[in-house]
Amino acid sequence: MAAGKGRRRPEGEGSDSLFVSPMRMQPLAARMRPRSLDEFVGQAHLLAPGRPLREAIERGMVGSMVFWGPPGTGKTTLARLIARHTEREFVSFSAVTEGVARVREIVAEAEGRLSYGRGTILFADEIHRFNKSQQDAFLPHVEAGTITLVGATTENPSFEITGALLSRLRVFVLKSLTAEDLTVVLRRAIADEDRGLGARHLDVDDDAVTLLAELADGDARRALTVLEAAADHVGDGGHMTAEVTREALQLRVSRFDKGGEETYNMLSAFHKSLRGSDPQAALFWMARFVEGGGDPMVLFRRSIAMAAEDVGLADPEALKLAVAARDAYHMLGPPEGYLPLAQMIIYLATAPKSNSAKAALGAAMDAARENPTAEVPLHIRNAPTGLMKELGYGKGYQYAHDVAEAYIPQEYLPEKLRGTTFYQPGGFGFEREIAKRLAWWEELRRRATGGEDGAHE
Repeated sequence: MAAGKGRRRPEGEGSDSLFVSPMRMQPLAARMRPRSLDEFVGQAHLLAPGRPLREAIERGMVGSMVFWGPPGTGKTTLARLIARHTEREFVSFSAVTEGVARVREIVAEAEGRLSYGRGTILFADEIHRFNKSQQDAFLPHVEAGTITLVGATTENPSFEITGALLSRLRVFVLKSLTAEDLTVVLRRAIADEDRGLGARHLDVDDDAVTLLAELADGDARRALTVLEAAADHVGDGGHMTAEVTREALQLRVSRFDKGGEETYNMLSAFHKSLRGSDPQAALFWMARFVEGGGDPMVLFRRSIAMAAEDVGLADPEALKLAVAARDAYHMLGPPEGYLPLAQMIIYLATAPKSNSAKAALGAAMDAARENPTAEVPLHIRNAPTGLMKELGYGKGYQYAHDVAEAYIPQEYLPEKLRGTTFYQPGGFGFEREIAKRLAWWEELRRRATGGEDGAHE
């Protein structure tokens, strides 16, 4: 195929060559992997100038560690950068497909390198998938300094890594990338002519980039994968709109790609089925995910969040059951552990739904940001000293249990926010009872402020 007008050929693509360079055969996400700390986007709490991890990397003095965070946040890339900055050999190891025998091979190779002064970074991807006894295989070699172990996990290391190994690792928490972070990643990929899509001369609308940055769920790998799919769809010199981006996000993948876009499509379908009160669909997407090799703990984590976000106070038992089901799975393991998983899914899907707690949280957080200096009313301040009492701290406070209803109308919000309603109960399940209580307390308050007798009869 002839190069487009003004197109700069990537290295290895000669005019007479029938072959594309190896780099060009890699996915965009792999090609755009940062090659230096300055190219790394996000995780400023770990890598900003002056932060301990960045300084340790730049000095070449890093010990064994584990990166804990969601997919696509840079765990593998950061491990590679550590190896590059510390001039050590980078050896990747998958706890899913490889075993202890491979660890022994890597250690033997590492011992050979040490004989001529070169260290080894052993990157253990998905280290939580190793069982406890397998994890012990790392211990003596970490202690001896034969390898520097860098683990990556999407699960809580406190639960998934043995105490003996965890005590020898520093834990660094990686956060989901923000939409702003992903915008930087996407624009860099669009403009880069050597590794990115710059040589394809695409016309990309700003709202297409914004949409993708917002819908990629904090995952740079997913964002770049969808960007490349959209670019392939419009072709060289094509026009990429928000609609094209949306279509690329919805492209069906024929097989389960663990860690890829279809993984997140299925997780999204699972969550939305729970929220939409469809136990049949929720069970199906759970089964698809698990049968495809997905980690059930991802489903539990999503379900616990859903119990708080989408069921909420309409059924307070939902959150308890979700947490209990996760603990039961930890105890039983598969396949018996799939039973509490299924029980939880059916319960959450058929529970009454309310997002009132989420809405109340958002409103309260907004109010706190907008009123950072709002003062605590004097009558509900703590008054441990005589001076504070003289200043009026605690004066006029009424103890709720002094009356039969255990409720006395008095103000608790700052003066500027009095009368503000953050929480509004929904109309289903237990929240109907909450609504009755709030209505009764409001009636008591109305009587008290209106001067009616019998406020505390």
